[in-house]
Amino acid sequence: MTTPEFVERFADIATTPEPDLASAALFIAKLEYPQLDVSKYLAQLDEMGRAAAARIAALGKNSDPLARITEMSSYLFKQEGFTGNQNNYDDLRNSFLNEVLDRRTGIPISLSIVYMEVARRAGVEIHGINFPGHFLLKLPTSPKAVISQDTEVIIDPFHGGGILSESDCRDLLRKHAGEEAAFDRHLLSRATKPEIFVRMLVNLKRLYVNMKSFPQAHTITELLLELDPTAVTELRDRGLLAYHLNRYAAALKDLEAYLRFTASKETVNNTEEIDAQGEISEHAEIWDHVKALRRRVASFN
Repeated sequence: MTTPEFVERFADIATTPEPDLASAALFIAKLEYPQLDVSKYLAQLDEMGRAAAARIAALGKNSDPLARITEMSSYLFKQEGFTGNQNNYDDLRNSFLNEVLDRRTGIPISLSIVYMEVARRAGVEIHGINFPGHFLLKLPTSPKAVISQDTEVIIDPFHGGGILSESDCRDLLRKHAGEEAAFDRHLLSRATKPEIFVRMLVNLKRLYVNMKSFPQAHTITELLLELDPTAVTELRDRGLLAYHLNRYAAALKDLEAYLRFTASKETVNNTEEIDAQGEISEHAEIWDHVKALRRRVASFN
């Protein structure tokens, strides 16, 4: 599943202009479930979309956007039973769309994908928000559509589709980014399709690294770099993971490239560089890895 063709195919699906998110999310799931029947889950989303559309149609043609969102949330979280997995947040299954659909539980971003995909099929436009620490959704609307000074309806799919005020968003930011974090409405900007999958993949990479599942984590960095070749931290991580996997030539190539892209000439040449806290800097540590790798690779020749 980690062939170059697989990586390229994922990037093609994840960067198309079509609004479809489920196909790429299920493609990611194939990393863990190679025999996954994608069509089964797409059909399930189609059926849910039809059910949600019927409920929204019953509201009448003149129903306001907030009423439609309320109906969407009622359908997904009350009737279908989707819920945030607060008791086992880091369960790997929370990040795979097939498991979320089977188990009816997930994390903010996976539940958001379910919400957006069902809403899209029901004719309701919903946007993702790459909010720090907690993925959110929003319904673009006019100020007249809701009894609020806000111009958008912010939705939290992890907590039953609750509607968040700007004050709620400020509290959420402080919870995840610290008390000193400054709120800006740009934090509520629409996430692009690639940004959504970068967020999803970064979450997965963290879980795999914590599990010491380095082959899977390495594959995730391949997908991330295919989405964004300029992501130098992913280049570094791919090199370090290759090192763990004893793929020394590949590790050397990536770590040397990382140093070229991020370190000044003086930093690369100074193996004793010390940071403000008196600790060896990251660049010096990577440079030590590079020297060791060069010796290893040279011994193979």
